[in-house]
Amino acid sequence: MAVIKPFKGIRPPQELVEQVASRPYDVLNSEEARAEAAGNEKSLYHIIKPEIDFPVGTDEHDEKVYLKAAENFQAFQDKGWLVQDTAENYYVYAQTMNGKTQYGLVVGAYVPDYMNGVIKKHELTRRDKEEDRMKHVRVNNANIEPVFFAYPDNEVLDALIRKYTTQPPVYDFIASGDGFGHSFWMIDAAEDIAQITAQFAAMPALYIADGHHRSAAAALVGAEKAAQNPAHNGTEEYNYFMAVCFPANQLTIIDYNRVVKDLNGLSPEAFLAALEKNFVVEKKGAGVYHPAGLHNFALYLGGTWYSLTAREGTYNDHDPIGVLDVTISSNLILDEILGIKDLRSDKRIDFVGGIRGLGELSKRVDSGEMKVALALYPVSMKQLMDIADTGNIMPPKTTWFEPKLRSGLVIHKLD
Repeated sequence: MAVIKPFKGIRPPQELVEQVASRPYDVLNSEEARAEAAGNEKSLYHIIKPEIDFPVGTDEHDEKVYLKAAENFQAFQDKGWLVQDTAENYYVYAQTMNGKTQYGLVVGAYVPDYMNGVIKKHELTRRDKEEDRMKHVRVNNANIEPVFFAYPDNEVLDALIRKYTTQPPVYDFIASGDGFGHSFWMIDAAEDIAQITAQFAAMPALYIADGHHRSAAAALVGAEKAAQNPAHNGTEEYNYFMAVCFPANQLTIIDYNRVVKDLNGLSPEAFLAALEKNFVVEKKGAGVYHPAGLHNFALYLGGTWYSLTAREGTYNDHDPIGVLDVTISSNLILDEILGIKDLRSDKRIDFVGGIRGLGELSKRVDSGEMKVALALYPVSMKQLMDIADTGNIMPPKTTWFEPKLRSGLVIHKLD
């Protein structure tokens, strides 16, 4: 059963939230963060991308950069740009993109739940990325940015969230960077807090949607602190890390597509002929073609879009991994024909989030940078949860969630 708790969030005053809030640390590079924070000393980038306070080219993993994050975090509090709530609350965080709004609960998730599998994963993590975020959590003694969870649909929580979101929000703004709406409410009534805690306690699992490295880092630091505390009793704040939990039925996974630099020595004609073994190949012309459904792919090559439909027998709809289009394309196109064995390390392949549109794929091919592009039908939340429930791991670069969580709306301290 899922254990959660409310916490005393550290938040910007209402009039400063748009200056403080930022995109997540991992969706932009140092140069982009430097540009976005230019002229804004209150930007959270000074805490989550503190290399921007050093000369261009400074290694973001230098020890002095982590120390600068902690120095800036303390300065933000000293100057009143971040202020801690006096009581423990849950929070509602709503995001609006393209006219659709999703409502998440901001909670303290339980470190042992991550360790024992109540919080379920669907991706592998890399130790170097975990260690980077662990250093950031340690030096700040806080979860500066939230992780993104999904939970099984729950009508009681839906009704409780509606109760709060009909009231004026604490924050309500459209971010200049992404054009998405961000709204935020406090849940401070004791009976509602108790109800939320009880509803989560009845859930068999929570699911990491986005933020596997941040989840791992936060949980590992919490476990470290428990091991280092001889008086540890399990009630300490470090036993929890900050998560925004959305009902699964409100979330949409968008496509995560592939572009490849060459055809592995094949001519375009030979490549298309090789595809015929496992796919029905149909020429669609110069206009963008979108995959029509599961097991249908869009291919862009030589100025032309093609439809590829996987032939019967090339996939297993009863296998949670074998049914995935990312598995089919990885095995039968990228590996078998193009010789790409490891999606994580092969330099011949790159990945393009569907938020950029399929026009980005044709653009990169037409520029000569890439030779061929492949668009996939997006994974469903049901597929993601089935994979996590069966203890399986998705292939790399399978899911892309939008909108991304805005950082800086609330922070969780570990003491």
